[in-house]
Amino acid sequence: MSVIKKLLIANRGEIVVRVMKTCRKLGIDVVAVYSDPDKNLSYLKHADEAYHIGPANPIKSYLSIEAILAAMKKSGADAVHPGYGFLSENSLFAHAVVSAGATWVGPPPSVLAEIDSKCFCRRIATDARVPVVPGTVEITKNAEDIIRFASEHGYPLVLKLDKGGGGKGIEQIGEDGQAKDAFERMSRIGLMAFGHPESYIEKLIAAPRHIEVQFLADRAGNCVCLGERECSIQRRYQKIIEESPSPVVAKEDRETLFRHTANLVKAMGYQGAGTMEFLRSDDGSFYFMEVNARLQVEHPVSEFLTGIDIVEEQLKIASGEKLDIRQEDISFNGYSIEARVYAEDPVSFCPSPGTISRLRLPAADGKHLRVDHAIEEGCAVPPFYDPLLAKVISWGESRPEAIEHLRNALAEFQIEGIKTTIPVNILILDSREYRTGDLHTGFLDHLYSKAVSEDGSIKPLWPNM
Repeated sequence: MSVIKKLLIANRGEIVVRVMKTCRKLGIDVVAVYSDPDKNLSYLKHADEAYHIGPANPIKSYLSIEAILAAMKKSGADAVHPGYGFLSENSLFAHAVVSAGATWVGPPPSVLAEIDSKCFCRRIATDARVPVVPGTVEITKNAEDIIRFASEHGYPLVLKLDKGGGGKGIEQIGEDGQAKDAFERMSRIGLMAFGHPESYIEKLIAAPRHIEVQFLADRAGNCVCLGERECSIQRRYQKIIEESPSPVVAKEDRETLFRHTANLVKAMGYQGAGTMEFLRSDDGSFYFMEVNARLQVEHPVSEFLTGIDIVEEQLKIASGEKLDIRQEDISFNGYSIEARVYAEDPVSFCPSPGTISRLRLPAADGKHLRVDHAIEEGCAVPPFYDPLLAKVISWGESRPEAIEHLRNALAEFQIEGIKTTIPVNILILDSREYRTGDLHTGFLDHLYSKAVSEDGSIKPLWPNM
């Protein structure tokens, strides 16, 4: 069993601060890395060591395996935590870390390489008798494959990249005439963004709910589920508000989802923290969609409910320790909601880089409110990376109480110098649909159809609420 003594965090922004917090608790030294525009980020001063890894272009810095390995070797770090995004699910990076003699905080490289393919995961799920979204389990070779599938199953369909992610590589097809252009466009996107042009077909599930299960799995084959999260509110296929428990998941549903998750974990040979993603149709059926083989942005929601430090469990599992918790030991306390604050125009969702000229953060108290961030007044928000600025996470004994805590915190959160999605989050929380739990992945489009004025401004839907 290897004990981690010095951890390199191969990422930037709030997730570095988050992982660093657990490292301080465990007495683990922290190595940070940074690109040219990130050289003045405040958390670098709090790391034990910090290494420059390249220019602004992420391909030459945060996505450069060579640059990060050089920092790892120079620092003497004996482990690497990839955070989320960037190289977090890259099997080549994981393999390089392990080959260099360090501990990879995540699933084994061989497992990462296999589950990178959604078709592989769909076959695994089918063999494990876990329902998958109806569609193909083999790669789509050409537009004729799409037309042939539609002749048997009908439109609309969704064409998805086999090795896509982050909301990229998803396209709806409504008729034969769209198949050729969609297939060629998807192939180009896959090749440019991920180096893999392959795609597959799913039947479109109208207005589904996106439900995911957070789990932990150790090397001995033990698996525990830390509850489900409702992630249906999205823009451009990326989440903006998440909560747990889901307003629609009953006790029997939860038990079924946990059972499906445990079966998938076993079939995949998965180790570490991860998330099984499901879609729920209008008739209450759940379908496995994919596995996210990393720490999720929204993990604090599950931490609030269970009291379990997921990063700490990641580090223990990576060190070879067995889980010291069983499923029956885990209790789910209250309700938690997370709002992501992006540096984006709140109507168009176009990135809004710049300098934060004024900042007032909500007052976190540890019990009802948590704010994960790596920003400060005067800091630059560069245009080169994901625009996530901060996460505001609330807890309440009831869902309405959690909503009020979050609503009040967002109203208190002030940023000047750039545009943010705070008005969007408030609009969502104030809507009757959200408060009654009437959610689906098209929620935001529906809300904006009523809330965005002709001049492009957001109007309150119910001013007197």
